[in-house]
Formats: sequence, structure tokens, C-alpha cells
Amino acid sequence: MTSRQKFYITTPIYYVNARPHIGHAYTTIACDAIARQQRMAGFDTYFLTGTDEHGQKIERSANAAGKSPKQFVDEVSAEFRALWDKMGIKYDGFIRTTDEHHKRGVQEMFRRIRDNGYIYKAKYTGQYCVSDELYVTEGGPGTPCPICGNPTETVSEENYFFKLSAFQDKLLKLYADQPELIRPETRRNEVISFVKGGLRDLSISRASFKWGIPVPDDPAHVIYVWMDALSNYCTAVGFGSPDKRDHDMFAKYWPADVHMIGKEIVRFHCVYWPAFLMAAGIELPKAIVAHGWLLFEESKMSKTRGNIVRAETIIDVMGNDALRYFLLREIVFGQDGSFSFDALVQRYDSDLANGLGNLSSRTLTMIQRYFQGKIPYPSAAERTAADKNIATLADSVIKNYNQLFGEYQFSRALEAAWSLVGAVNKYIVEQEPWVVADKTDEQGRSRLATILYTAAEALRVVTALVHPVIPESTRKIWAQLGLAKIEQVNPQALKWGDLTLGANLGTIEPVFPRSEKNAVERMQQMEQERAGGAKPDSTQEPAGTGAVAGQPATQAAGGPAPNANAPSLSPTAKPAPISIDDFAKIELRVGQVKVAEKVKGADKLLRLEVDIGTEVRQVVAGIALAYEPDSLIGRKVVIVANLAPRKLRGLESNGMIVAASIGEQGSPVLAGFLEDVPVGARLK
Repeated sequence: MTSRQKFYITTPIYYVNARPHIGHAYTTIACDAIARQQRMAGFDTYFLTGTDEHGQKIERSANAAGKSPKQFVDEVSAEFRALWDKMGIKYDGFIRTTDEHHKRGVQEMFRRIRDNGYIYKAKYTGQYCVSDELYVTEGGPGTPCPICGNPTETVSEENYFFKLSAFQDKLLKLYADQPELIRPETRRNEVISFVKGGLRDLSISRASFKWGIPVPDDPAHVIYVWMDALSNYCTAVGFGSPDKRDHDMFAKYWPADVHMIGKEIVRFHCVYWPAFLMAAGIELPKAIVAHGWLLFEESKMSKTRGNIVRAETIIDVMGNDALRYFLLREIVFGQDGSFSFDALVQRYDSDLANGLGNLSSRTLTMIQRYFQGKIPYPSAAERTAADKNIATLADSVIKNYNQLFGEYQFSRALEAAWSLVGAVNKYIVEQEPWVVADKTDEQGRSRLATILYTAAEALRVVTALVHPVIPESTRKIWAQLGLAKIEQVNPQALKWGDLTLGANLGTIEPVFPRSEKNAVERMQQMEQERAGGAKPDSTQEPAGTGAVAGQPATQAAGGPAPNANAPSLSPTAKPAPISIDDFAKIELRVGQVKVAEKVKGADKLLRLEVDIGTEVRQVVAGIALAYEPDSLIGRKVVIVANLAPRKLRGLESNGMIVAASIGEQGSPVLAGFLEDVPVGARLK
């Protein structure tokens, strides 16, 4: 039996001078998704993360907090680990630079470089940035750090130096011979330009503080924090250990296949780290991939700016998969990306709740209703061009998704997957399985089976592809499809037609309920509280559903039933005034009716399929006594788009059609437009 091919991926180890935020989560989620996909593909995968705990900045932060450095780093490192566990991050190793095996490995790295003739001792006087643990080669006292902009401090002491200058030509040759080492190309070009500008020898020890790893044979000095930190990628898989198991582990997993980092630490990883490894005689990593910054209000998140957004806030309100999907779908990997709570909720509702969630719910519910919860057998005789087009698109999406994901183009990969989601939702609307279900002959039955099989098979394909990105939700959909162990499905070997025919569905439950209408406000308030701001107002009304502002729920077509205990609003009563902020919470959109039919057993209800631009929604509206279904086809209406879904007569209604009533018992009259208004336009 041949051994599996290995795959070793690392996050940077996170500096513990502050608590984790979603900037840290972004890198970790990307690595977690890659690692999950590699495991599914059959690779022996090792995913490493951890915390960087030494240096002068840590020593000062601990003193400011009135704690010992060890106590300080223990507490913050535990917060990182607890957050990754809460997020369901499936890491294989979590390293701390205060671990004894790491210290031993770093000292071994130092010895090898020294014994190979690349370390010497000399006097150093110059500028040093405490924030970035960076020596600044030019400028005088207070010179701004080229990375963070903070003023540097003048340092004068005897240090150990690394002969970085000896590696200038070797590094340039490395970049030329291995163009895929540094990605994306913009970062590679920046590194090449920096190295061509000339490299000076690097001070790699400090004697002015003690919170670090002692230099071998000279404990008055501690090893430069970046040599300490970078070495974690080796020490975590056994480097420097005399134990045979550790030795075998290092031989198995090193070199790393991917170091995933933020763009601000490219120089350390792409210049210093390769030079250290060359000097020590250790093989280089295969790829160093740098992503952009996650910006909030157009600024990089930082403790200093006070614009931190915590992952816990988003998870508590929206769930893990909402955060994972947003970060990988919304942000083009390698570029800076913008985060806002509004964008998060909009992306969740459009892509997850109304996209994949809607496809899963409607497909599986109809299979449950029409085929006793068993995957139906499609009929070759009843297979149409529309069915074949879905199968062809699915095969194309499988190929494109795997290629793009393998290139870490997560946003484009997910865009490809959701093109299939959108196409199948449209296919269902056009094929009208609820109408076909009324045909009781064998041909009609076969056609219905073919439609629902096609939708279910497409759902299976999408679910398997995107499992590494949204693992919790896809695991639920997979179980509802009657399938087991989605983790064992190889996304690179997916193909159309492998859905198990006749399999029993699992329990059908909503996977992506629409977000609460006050989700943004809740997250903003939680951030204020966690930052020590205002406490929540106990008089604030809870989230819920309701009619259009100023109108009783009974007069809103498709809306929820009124609260029996709530006072009614008489036609002459003056409604309580609301603020513009209250009105802004209601999302009104222009929709166009594509399908209209009566709901069986309900005289007043119509089932509508309404196109609102980004998707087609099912809405159940109480307007059957006023409008014939055929008269509504093609009509533009106003939809309350951010109303929580509600079931009426067993049908899920995702929205509300705005209507007026003539008198207390009058018929509803749909709101409309005199001018031509585009579908999906928002009313303000």
C-alpha cells in the first residue's frame, strides 16, 4: 500500500499583544478551507496555526497590564485557541513560541546557521520599531517605521548579526527559478525590487530585554523575535528534536506546501525566512501566499485605531458559515477587502438564505411530498434540453471551481458554484414541478421525477464542492439528501449522475433561515458592549415580523397573521410616528410576477414566483379574491424583501407583496408603477 501524498499548510502565528479579530479569522478560515479540501481529495494534510509570544512589545504590554509576560501570553493565546475551536477550525497543530520543543528547535536553527559561518558578533547602533520588531536601516531618532508608521527608537548595543547580504544574489536567482514561490505576482515584484535595492546584514539578537529564547552559549542575548517566530514552521513538525518520531514527522511534512500570510509580513517571509533556511541547509517552502488587508471603514483593523470587529460577534448573530462564506466570497483573495455588517447580512440573505437554502428547501420538500421522501428515478424518455443544460453546466462548474479553488481564487470559485445554484432555481421556476405534479398519468409522473432528480443532483454537486467553505451547513444538506460522510467525497472527482437513486431523505429542516431584521443593529451593539460602550436597552423591541409600517398585518398581502393579543388599528386612528431609521430597516424592492397559481384548499391565497432581480422568490399572498392568477403574470409589484419567512398552507412565503385596502373590508389593491422601473430596484 502506497503512502498518501502529504500537504502541509500554515497560518502565520499570531502576535499576542491583543485579542483576535476577524482579520486573524480571515487568514485562518482561508487555510482551514484549503486544508479541508485537501483532506477530501485524499492528501495526508497537516494544518498548523499558533501564537507568537516573545519580544519587547510583549514584555511592555505585560508590564502595562500588571502581569508577568508568561501570564499575559497564556491568557491571550488561550483566547486565540478558544476562538478557533468555537469557529470549528480543524487545525492539526497549535504551536506557541513559549513551548519547550519550539525553544529547542530555534536554538538548533541558530546553531546550524552559526556553524555554517553566517553569524558574527558586532556593535549595532540604529533605529528599531518595537511594534513590528523591525530594524530600520536608515534615518535618525523618530524615523517612521516603513511598515506601521510608528516612530522608531534608537538602539545601541552589541548584537549577533546574520550575513543577509551574502544571500542577495541567491535570493534573486531563487525568485527567477521558482516564480510560483511568492504569490500573487504583485507581492513577488515588491520583494524582487526590495532585494535588488541591496541587503544589509541583520541583527538577530537583543541584550536589552529578557523575554525571548536565549542565544546558545550566550544567555545574555535573546534571539531576534522574527528568527524565533519564523522557525515555528519547522519546529512544529519536529525540527530540532532528538526523538525519532519527531525526526520522522519532519521528514514527512517538510517542506511546507503553503505559508499563508498577510501582505504586511511579506518581507520577513520572502526575504529573511528563505535566507535563514539556505544558511541552515534546510529545504525551502514550496509557496508563500500573501493576501490583502481586511478593511473596516476603509482602515486596517487594529487595536490602536479602535476599529476591531470580533469574529465572536458575527458568529453569535449569524453563525460560523455566514462569516466563512462572506470573507471568501466577498473579498478577492490577494487584494484588500472591505467589511461591513450590512454587506455581510445582504450577502447571507441573497446567496445563502435565498440561494442555496432556497434550492435545498424547495427541492427536498417536493421530493418528500411527491415521492415519499425517496430520490426519484429520472426518465431518459422525459429528459429535455433544459435538463441536459443543467447537467452540462454542473460538469463545467465542477471543473472551473476546482481549478479556481486550487489557485486560491476563492471568490471566483464560489461565484462559479452559485451560477449553478441560480440556474437550478430558475430551472425549477420554469419547469413548474408543482404544476406537473397535477398530471396523474405515467408521463407526467416521469417528468416530475426527472425535474426533481435534476435539481437534487445539482444540489449534491454544489454541496460537495463548497463543503470546505461552509462545512456546518453543507453537512446538514448532505444528511438531508440521505447521504453520509461528506468529508470522504473527493471534490476533484465529482461528476454528474452519482446521486443514489431511491435513497431515503433525512429530516428536512431549514439550513439558512433569513437573517433577523435587526441583525446589523445587534452586531453593532454587541461590538460596542465588548469595546466597553453602551449597554443594551432593555426596552428595545425584540426582532420579529410585521406588516408594512403603519399598516395592519392583515392588510399586507402574503404577510403573517396578526397577533391575536395586539390592538387593532382603526382606519381613523393616527399611527404612531416612526423615525427615518425605522423606515430604513424595511427593504422594499420592485418584483415581477413570473408564476401565479391558486393554493389548493385556500380560497384567498395565491402562490407566486416573483423575480426581484437577484433571485426568484416564492410568496404566498392573500389576493386570490381580487386577482385572477393569469392577470398577474408579468406584473410589477412592490415586495418587502427582508421579512422573515412564514409557512402558509404548508408553503413557505419569502416576502410580502404591498397592497392597499379600500375600507375596512375592502379588496386589496396592489401597489404599482406608472413609469418603467427595473426589476430589483430598491424603493427609498
